[in-house]
Amino acid sequence: MVIDMNEGQVRTLEQVRQVVAGTQALEFRRAEDDEGRYAWIESVLRRFEYRQLPRSERGPVLAYLQHLSGYSRAQITRLVSRWSGGKRLVKEYRAPEHAFARRYTAADVALLVEVDRAMDTLSGPATACVLRRQRDVFGDARFQRLGSISVGHLYNLRNSAPYRAQRVVLTKTRPTQAATIGVRKAPAPEGRPGFIRIDSVHQGDLDGTKGLYHINAVDCVTQWQVVASVQTIAENHLLPVIQQMLAQFPFELLGFHADNGSEYVNHRVAAMLEKLRVEFTRSRPRRSNDNGLAETKNGAVVRKIFGYEHIAQRHAGRFNTFCMEYLNPFLNSHRPCLFATEILDAKKPGRIKRVYRPKDAMTPLDKLSSLPDAAKFLRQGVTLEELHQLARALSDVQAAQELNEARAALFRRVPARA
Repeated sequence: MVIDMNEGQVRTLEQVRQVVAGTQALEFRRAEDDEGRYAWIESVLRRFEYRQLPRSERGPVLAYLQHLSGYSRAQITRLVSRWSGGKRLVKEYRAPEHAFARRYTAADVALLVEVDRAMDTLSGPATACVLRRQRDVFGDARFQRLGSISVGHLYNLRNSAPYRAQRVVLTKTRPTQAATIGVRKAPAPEGRPGFIRIDSVHQGDLDGTKGLYHINAVDCVTQWQVVASVQTIAENHLLPVIQQMLAQFPFELLGFHADNGSEYVNHRVAAMLEKLRVEFTRSRPRRSNDNGLAETKNGAVVRKIFGYEHIAQRHAGRFNTFCMEYLNPFLNSHRPCLFATEILDAKKPGRIKRVYRPKDAMTPLDKLSSLPDAAKFLRQGVTLEELHQLARALSDVQAAQELNEARAALFRRVPARA
């Protein structure tokens, strides 16, 4: 910035006070660079013989220098102190000749956008796990740098301008009077897979007409998830779908936990579970966390995939096929989940605190494989080798892209309000 003023005519402290007060107009050309401003400050200090001025008269000179130089009062004080100590005013800091090298390039940002678009923007730890698996498990050289990114820096990239430039009616559960069906307690898996929690998600109403329902079942320990779609939650529609869902879990089922809706708490479901020798539990009053895992997955998975718009009941078959062929394999082999680590709370002795560490993010299949003696929990004829072989047929991102293409094709055939 250039201001035309003749500053050289200011010779007395009274004129200095007038300039600071704005009652005297001057012509002055202020230098753009620090070297020029430093030289001008030195000339003013010599002109007024600043070292010999009494303390009461130094204030106006400092205010004058601040007023015309554009520097802050603190910077002026530092410069004057340096000059008073007999040092020349020179710029001690110089910008580096070369800017800091950026570790993550524009291509990396575009690749992160591709992954987030395919995976529907997972949490930071889960996304970091996908990037690491793309590099280490699937050998994708494009993820050489992103495979080592920290969760904090991943969020930095998501907040960056290049990233942002590339992306930017509920049904109340019906209570049941069948108090003798099921045991009201929380599941107690004790590290064993096979204890599932199940819940229903309604796909909206339209002009008083009910839409289809999604049934969401999640294993407590591995977070192995099976989603199905059903025309209604009446027994004649729901029971065959539940049997189909239970058969999709690779391990033997030991527990079945539901809320207190009558679609699950009825004699036919209880008889089916008794035949399978599966413990039937249901949520306790005022214990919202009893079925919290399934309800969390309702929002994080089911609503993200299918949205909230009404879908007619007659399309339930197509949606159920989509879940079996695309959604469930993706959720269990390619979508990382966060798993809690229990530690002692330092602030409250004796209390256990659950923490979610980025390094503990893994897919349900990887979690199942990590369990001690995992093979003994599997169904007859199911092996971990076969499950991993199926999982590695596609990379995580390829599986997500295939899922998105199948979902787009499904909704083209089945409009949301048709």
